[in-house]
Amino acid sequence: MAPTADPFTHPALFYADEAGYLAGTVPFVEAGLAADEPVAVAVPGENLALLRKALGGDADRVRLLDMEQAGRNPGRIIPRVLRGFADAHPGRRVRIIGEPIWQGRSASEYPACAQHEALINHAFTGREVTILCPYDTSKLDEVVLADARVTHPLLIEDGVEWTSDAYAPDRVVAGYNLPLSRPPGARGLTYDADLLPDARSFALDQADRLGLPADRHDDVALAVSELTTNSVIHGGGTGTLRVWAEDGHVVCEVQDSGRLSDPLAGRRPAAPGQLGGRGLLLVNYLADLVRVHTVDTGTTIRCYFRMRT
Repeated sequence: MAPTADPFTHPALFYADEAGYLAGTVPFVEAGLAADEPVAVAVPGENLALLRKALGGDADRVRLLDMEQAGRNPGRIIPRVLRGFADAHPGRRVRIIGEPIWQGRSASEYPACAQHEALINHAFTGREVTILCPYDTSKLDEVVLADARVTHPLLIEDGVEWTSDAYAPDRVVAGYNLPLSRPPGARGLTYDADLLPDARSFALDQADRLGLPADRHDDVALAVSELTTNSVIHGGGTGTLRVWAEDGHVVCEVQDSGRLSDPLAGRRPAAPGQLGGRGLLLVNYLADLVRVHTVDTGTTIRCYFRMRT
């Protein structure tokens, strides 16, 4: 799939050290400011501090976000971070630096990150937006760098820009649509329309038993209510809820016979006055990670809630 003429631009910036990072990002920001384009930077905290210092007084003219907080769940980066900024400036070209992948992302998080990078290309088709995505070649695995060449139509390294001959973002979306393994001891409950309140209570009881802080119980209750209700309405009228602890998270999984055919489901901001269609979007906002596996015979949606913030 070759890049086509489109006002949307989505380059990957490969850098190996601080000097390379600043050489690729600071001129990008300054060019946007010089052109009176709104500019946002959403990168991990260490790089955010680096850029803030390098920009000096110009940093006050840029929307600065710590991606480790704003984009902890890759599923909310498009609606809350990228679209949130672009949609706030209608009729103007905007520039964004978005760095969703850094050393320390877990094996559970990475597939969602890669799918996010691929889906950006569909979410912004036709938009007057440039999103520059930095990748640290000194710290990230070669698989991550190879995926970046597939999810970005343009590549930049050492000041040189070229067209990626590997660009095929849908291949990454499909490639990471993998079955999700679960521990054999996960506790489960099968529910239907009459048992929706029981499913919510079951999730809360399990989350409390597993040690999730009380201030996150509402997040679990709302996310599980949205997912189980979607099962009843769109997933064949019934489903199975499972809850367990994994790597410092409480994990809630809903499995049903519905087919999730839209890869951008849950990644579009709700339109003003929109009725319905907010369930998975809300789950993305509430959870620290959301993973999805969908096939013709059913869908599994798994959401993670960190034990400690």
